[in-house]
Amino acid sequence: MLDPKVLREEPEKIRNMLKARAVNFDLDALVKIDKQKRELIIKTDELRKKRNDVSLEIGKSKKQGNDTSTLLEQMKNVSADLEKLESEQNKIESQYAKLAFTIPNLIHESVPIGPDSTSNKEIRRWGKIPQFDFKVKDHIDFSQSLDLVDLERAAKIAGARFYALKNDLVRLNQALINYALDFLAEKKYSLIQPPFMINRTSMEGAIIAEDFENVIYKIQDEDLYLIGTSEHALVSMHSDEILEGASLPVRYAGVSPCFRKEAGAHGRDQKGIFRVHQFDKVEQLVFSRPEDSWKEHEKILSVAEEFYQKLGIPYRVMLLSSGDMGKVSAKTYDIEVWMAGQNAYREIVSCSNCLDYQARRLMIRFRDKTNEPTKYLHILNSTLVATSRTLVAIMENNQTKDGHILVPQVLQKYFGKNTI
Repeated sequence: MLDPKVLREEPEKIRNMLKARAVNFDLDALVKIDKQKRELIIKTDELRKKRNDVSLEIGKSKKQGNDTSTLLEQMKNVSADLEKLESEQNKIESQYAKLAFTIPNLIHESVPIGPDSTSNKEIRRWGKIPQFDFKVKDHIDFSQSLDLVDLERAAKIAGARFYALKNDLVRLNQALINYALDFLAEKKYSLIQPPFMINRTSMEGAIIAEDFENVIYKIQDEDLYLIGTSEHALVSMHSDEILEGASLPVRYAGVSPCFRKEAGAHGRDQKGIFRVHQFDKVEQLVFSRPEDSWKEHEKILSVAEEFYQKLGIPYRVMLLSSGDMGKVSAKTYDIEVWMAGQNAYREIVSCSNCLDYQARRLMIRFRDKTNEPTKYLHILNSTLVATSRTLVAIMENNQTKDGHILVPQVLQKYFGKNTI
């Protein structure tokens, strides 16, 4: 949700954002409803004051033994008018909330303007792309030759795009999670394993719900959804709270499975474990002071980069364009790692600064002193590791001529050996 002050004082700023994102949104309707809402607030406040004044007059007249019939009739009329006005106000506020909760976030000035991923900007690269003197396999080949994944039996149980990890890949998956948690714990992140389900109110505070209706799984006959990422649950944990300014930044490491109705497919993405309905993820989530959030954005990106450097996986950092990034984010970096079996960089980390957009929706504020007014804080998120895609990168980049896989050194103490 945007600051209403921007809506009232700088509507052109919002129009420019909508144009840059190529989003069709009725801003004039929102401006009109906002004006009606404010006018109704003034009118209802005036009527409440009038009702209170009449109530006092009735009490005074009764004490003096005077006839109060005229005042009682006046009270009846004022109360009826107020009830009607409050009903109208509730209707207008509902219309306002519906629109205000679907307008995208403002865009940082550094974001490249463009309709899609073709306008993304490469920021830097790290690592050397591996060279092989033998025919390179992809992760699907390894899944079969080393008996690491069972897709057919998983499909029998749950359908397409599900998988069953087997043998050493189960252990490597757990090694990635355990290493990721130790990695963030050393950087003073608080470890959180949130509920794997979320109610709609909490979900709508973190995302624009209508954009995700076809992506997330709904629990039948319950006000619950399977989480698409721990970010949404972590953000919502502090809804309607006022944090102490001295406690900021608050850094969380969320660990959870993620459930998504992955739409679309490209070639062999339909097979294997790259694009799937369920995967494990460790996420960074930061609550920051507004003046520090852009510094924090670069920091959580550097943390994610360091993680992949420790794993020895080559990558590039991409700054997403206005048309490619999510509507909740003001600026997003992606980390794309090299996958030798696909001979391409593929997205593996998304790192976003959402400013106060989610905090306003969830009423998450902070203050430095008890007698000071509260302020909305800024919220940032970044993948640290989505394990299924990282397993793909390890299998494809670390393959040997004799058909095995070298385990990254930092994972060996968790995995127990250096080769699969």
